[in-house]
Amino acid sequence: MTLQENKHYLYMGAIALMSWWLAELTGVIEIGHEAPAHSPDYFSKGYTKWEMNESGTLKKQLLAEEMIHYSDDGTTHMVKPVMFFFKEKTPPWIVKSETGILSGDGKDLLLNGQVTIDRAKAKGVRQLTINTSELKVKPETSYAETNEWAELISVPNKTTGTGMKLTFVEPIHLQLLSHVKGIYETK
Repeated sequence: MTLQENKHYLYMGAIALMSWWLAELTGVIEIGHEAPAHSPDYFSKGYTKWEMNESGTLKKQLLAEEMIHYSDDGTTHMVKPVMFFFKEKTPPWIVKSETGILSGDGKDLLLNGQVTIDRAKAKGVRQLTINTSELKVKPETSYAETNEWAELISVPNKTTGTGMKLTFVEPIHLQLLSHVKGIYETK
């Protein structure tokens, strides 16, 4: 067999090689294309979730400007989440952050970025504002903690520290863990 006799095979091979190269160049070939592992299955703008107690009164409420749920791990990612912890005789605790991630089982809410916790003034209760970041909230037990810097403001007093633990229900417990400094005004 000579080259002249096999030129048809040579042409066919060159055409196949050129076709493959053009397909690669234009992106036509997709082998085994699957959806990314962490892809959303539903979303909402203006998300609201309520939780009632045994007597039917509002116990907790979770709001967010945007919510995206991921089916692979069950997490719910939120933009500007706001969580309310309601009490019968006092104003609710209001926890706000830039973003948040609720675990698939709903037991852990990780609030990212700047976090603000507020409780309004009422009879027998002083107004309190807490500024911190990276707050881990356990909605079931009304508990929150952070390892980051925290600032407690109850006018005219101000206390700062690193690390904080907070229980929103009776008995309310608030603890700064280290490097605690305060500015207090006496009457």
